[in-house]
Amino acid sequence: MSMIKKSITITPEQEVWIKDRLATGHFGNESEVLRELIRREQERLQELKDIRSALIEGEKSGISSLRPEDIRQKALQDFHAK
Repeated sequence: MSMIKKSITITPEQEVWIKDRLATGHFGNESEVLRELIRREQERLQELKDIRSALIEGEKSGISSLRPEDIRQKALQDFHAK
């Protein structure tokens, strides 16, 4: 994968936070810390997009004749089937 070099400005508190992450040994350098943050944010935004899509789909489907417990059971079955 090709990389693009960027220059960023951070606060002293953010610098301490990054250094603390490096001290855990989970990251080899500051760029890895920042890339992980970006990946997490991308995943979070995708999850929000998926939730919004599901909510819109649910609203469009109309009112269900099922009881709340039936809906819950179906949702659990669907979740465990994945």
